[in-house]
Amino acid sequence: MKKQIGLMVIAALLSFTTANAQGGQRMTPEERIKFTIEKMAPLKLDADTKTKADVIIADYINGQQKAMDEVRESGGDREAMMAKRKEFTDARDAKLKAIFTEAQMKQWKDEIEPSLRPQRPAGGGGGGK
Repeated sequence: MKKQIGLMVIAALLSFTTANAQGGQRMTPEERIKFTIEKMAPLKLDADTKTKADVIIADYINGQQKAMDEVRESGGDREAMMAKRKEFTDARDAKLKAIFTEAQMKQWKDEIEPSLRPQRPAGGGGGGK
């Protein structure tokens, strides 16, 4: 009897863990801002530049979120969403380029920005059978 209960507990834990691993929650804009600012630590920004970068990142994420919500409400056209995202990203990068050194901008583009994109599981993620 104890073995059966133990096996049921293990099975329940495994199913719970699997279910949680598959359905990741989206971060709120505030969480995304905090996450992005934390990722910028390797740039070793001085206080003034950090303050300016924090404002640029917050404006970028809040503006992008608002625009994406508007696109979704109007039907969710994928092409429109991609165009809006590129527009916001280009504007953010132009603002960051104005305050970062060349080395910091290179590090942003090569290391930090790619680490901010949502990671998709390996293997495609095709539909179930």
